[in-house]
Amino acid sequence: MNKNYYAILMAGGVGSRFWPVSTREFPKQFHDMLGTGETLIQRTFSRLSKSIPIENIFILTNERYFDLVLDQLPEVEQRQVVTEPAMRNTAPCILYASLKIQKENPDAVMVVAPSDHWIEDEKAFSENLKMSFDACSSQDILMTLGITPTFPNTGYGYIEYTREENTIKKVMQFTEKPDYTTAQKFLEQGNYLWNGGIFIWSVKSIISAFTKFQKEMTALFEKGLINYNTEQENDFIAKNYPLAENISIDYAILEKAANVYVLPATFDWNDLGTWGSLYDKLDKTSDQNAVINAKILAEDSSGNMIRTTTDKIVVIDGLKDYIVVDKEEVLLIYPKDKEQNIKQILTKVKETYGEKYG
Repeated sequence: MNKNYYAILMAGGVGSRFWPVSTREFPKQFHDMLGTGETLIQRTFSRLSKSIPIENIFILTNERYFDLVLDQLPEVEQRQVVTEPAMRNTAPCILYASLKIQKENPDAVMVVAPSDHWIEDEKAFSENLKMSFDACSSQDILMTLGITPTFPNTGYGYIEYTREENTIKKVMQFTEKPDYTTAQKFLEQGNYLWNGGIFIWSVKSIISAFTKFQKEMTALFEKGLINYNTEQENDFIAKNYPLAENISIDYAILEKAANVYVLPATFDWNDLGTWGSLYDKLDKTSDQNAVINAKILAEDSSGNMIRTTTDKIVVIDGLKDYIVVDKEEVLLIYPKDKEQNIKQILTKVKETYGEKYG
């Protein structure tokens, strides 16, 4: 296995659209959302470890999840868990981790991957990753894996690429979540991909891009170079990390750089962002109900997403296209077509009954 291959596994999000299972104290990446016996972060770590030495996989997370990461990934050493003392979106944590990795190995090429996505064909994923690593090892480019869209989804960002024969395409522009009509046009044009949030680059290329487009942030984190990978690192980060701008890697770098390329992925992908997206990926009963853990008795009920504690008996009658989630102190029964409102419902629950429920 190539010792220059590294991964940054992003595991700091809260996943509030999966409430009440996903909470601030115990987010979705640490749950077995698919009922497979593995949590999402365990599945992602296993997938990456097929291509990348285990000791080169760094987990980026909020400091409150430090113990959760070590508990769920016993193969990982403490040095591999990079914690952020404040939530500052993806650009600052990627720069911070990249500087740590560069100090350890200046020849490193890395993949930045979310910890909570679903990928079925892991062999195809490994092949796409290898092709991207090869390209980024030999060229000063920033790469992403784009997902071929299957319908005009308005919840994803889109990547427009140049029409060319090369397998790896030059990116023309990124578009944030479009309206339905725009998304339809993108699909008709045929040179648009979903932005799956999986990025590949060499440490030299990404740090060079930060130096060019994010001078202030780069100066802030480079002040700590002498401290990285030493006992003094935590103190430096605790004082300086909260001073970084709150900005995504897309806005900070990718939408500004001219050397961005995309490889259309050859694997099926789902961002598992909502109960509805989870429903799409699960096996269904003959009534098209998706069930995790529960024992179900359904009459005149179809299209429901049902999740309970193990072996709970659930009896439903006359319920169609609903989310039913039972978790200790919270029971959610909510229309699937209103799932985008679950974040707002969570806010109301916390305002009415207290923060402990979120």
